[in-house]
Amino acid sequence: MADFQSGTVVGIHIAPGAEQATHAVETANVVAGRGIEGDRYFRAEGDGTFYEPGKEGQDLTLIEAEAIEGLAADTGIELGPGEARRNVVTRGVALNDLVGRRFAVGEVEAVGNRLCDPCSHLEKLTQPGVLKGLADRGGLRADVVRGGRIATGDAVRELGPA
Repeated sequence: MADFQSGTVVGIHIAPGAEQATHAVETANVVAGRGIEGDRYFRAEGDGTFYEPGKEGQDLTLIEAEAIEGLAADTGIELGPGEARRNVVTRGVALNDLVGRRFAVGEVEAVGNRLCDPCSHLEKLTQPGVLKGLADRGGLRADVVRGGRIATGDAVRELGPA
């Protein structure tokens, strides 16, 4: 793995229910093993399209702002804030490198579980070409091991092996 460069949170987005529009928040409270309060995937109340009780990697999703910008540059498809349907938008950090690694986002400590590859459901909610355009840069799914607050402007930093 390359030397880790710390990144920054540039957006936080939640949706109260499956297929409902996301909305931006400046701060979010994140609970270990459950996710972001008020989001569709918040455990025990999960209402996300792919929610499954006990399923790993659904506490927190992240995507790079650079991936969204790359989608626009490569395909002409511009997604608005939150349309990628990931909770946290980052800048300056290679999220793919965090699979199997512990990292912090603000006060929150998480473990990168797996890539958050784009799916046909995302393309259905946005527009044709998103699936192919975000291949290999769709983001990261993470498990939250220590809760806390995340805010726009917070650092994203690697903590080490999972």
